[in-house]
Amino acid sequence: MLRGCVYTISKAPEMKKTKIERLSEYIDCKKFQTEDGEMSLAEQMAFVTHYIYNRNTPFEANYIKGREIFNKILGRPSDTPVTDAECEEFLSGISDNFAAPVNSRFTFIDLFAGIGGFRLAMQEWGGRCVFSSEFNPNAQKTYCFNYGEVPFGDITSKKTKDIIPESFDVVCGGFPCQAFSIAGYRKGFEDTRGTLFFDVADIIRAHRPKAAFLENVRNLEGHDGGKTFEVIKNTLNELGYTVYHKVLNSAVYGNIPQHRERIIIVAFNNEKVPGHEEFSFPEPVQLTKTIHDCIDPEPQAEKYYYRETQKYYSQLVEDMTNPETVYQWRRVYCRGNKSNLCPTLTANMGGGGHNVPLILANDGIRKFTPKECLNFMGYPEAYAYPQSIAESAMYMQAGNSVVVPMMSRVAEQIVKVLDAN
Repeated sequence: MLRGCVYTISKAPEMKKTKIERLSEYIDCKKFQTEDGEMSLAEQMAFVTHYIYNRNTPFEANYIKGREIFNKILGRPSDTPVTDAECEEFLSGISDNFAAPVNSRFTFIDLFAGIGGFRLAMQEWGGRCVFSSEFNPNAQKTYCFNYGEVPFGDITSKKTKDIIPESFDVVCGGFPCQAFSIAGYRKGFEDTRGTLFFDVADIIRAHRPKAAFLENVRNLEGHDGGKTFEVIKNTLNELGYTVYHKVLNSAVYGNIPQHRERIIIVAFNNEKVPGHEEFSFPEPVQLTKTIHDCIDPEPQAEKYYYRETQKYYSQLVEDMTNPETVYQWRRVYCRGNKSNLCPTLTANMGGGGHNVPLILANDGIRKFTPKECLNFMGYPEAYAYPQSIAESAMYMQAGNSVVVPMMSRVAEQIVKVLDAN
């Protein structure tokens, strides 16, 4: 039990033992009673970690409730000043590799944050994240483990939207794509997931950021004969934003050996960024990395291998003859990627069956490890999953993410325009 805390949970660690990995284990959906009503442990930790992350900045006041919760954990008056040493102890274990730049060039918020691919891309060019939101508890854990910050939850909730700082420069988000994906039923705005774009629009309307940086599946552009995408563009235009969009492939624009096409939407505030016509999407780059730059050559755990006793093994042996090719299961047969790229990683990897891409390794036929999936999304080597995450969730998180190097190149172009204006 945490001493003097506003919630009670018998399995929670003492604060002196709390590290980011331990903290991430206790993010769950249980509700706890506070002076302000029900608040989940995850929401309380979102306030605490956002407060710590934004201390001594103009955004500290937005998360002052986090200081109150932090002090109650320590059993002292809620307005007691919090020291750097106390924050460091609370967040011990976080990697400095993913800390925000000391002197930021711009600020951004991270919506539908997933495991933080947008955040890595924006921080590379001097951005400071001042608010993050992610609905999935497992993704919250991974985000927390790597950034020391628990994202707030449901962004469709007015309560969550009201926490967003009044002023920031860029709103980022890969709003959920299942409603538009060729892998789904493609119901678009008829699917409630498709309407989440309008929550982004509501935030843009309320805060008037300089720019929006959004991502979705390529099929969004042609869905319903282009009508769906016209609604998105017209909505942004009516809010006073000029829209730039392009379908980019991570192999062509990110030097990542995965065939992954995504539509990128960049919108600039016409009043705040009058010179936005200077914006252009990045130029193609030569693909120098191969599949084997992302594959670990060392033997892996036995659970990743297909052996003689497994169904379809003989078909696998017959099909998999080229060690330079990654294969994907299609019903009961195996298909190689003719361009020698990794096929598009999907959110349903690891959900059962033969849906994780396969590689002909030195010691047999095996599927990708979760870490290798992160490699194919361009995440840095130091990025990791907490041990409390199930592997099925790891695969899903990689498949739902953005390709970091490609998004970074787009972020660079956005920042050039913001700097010039």
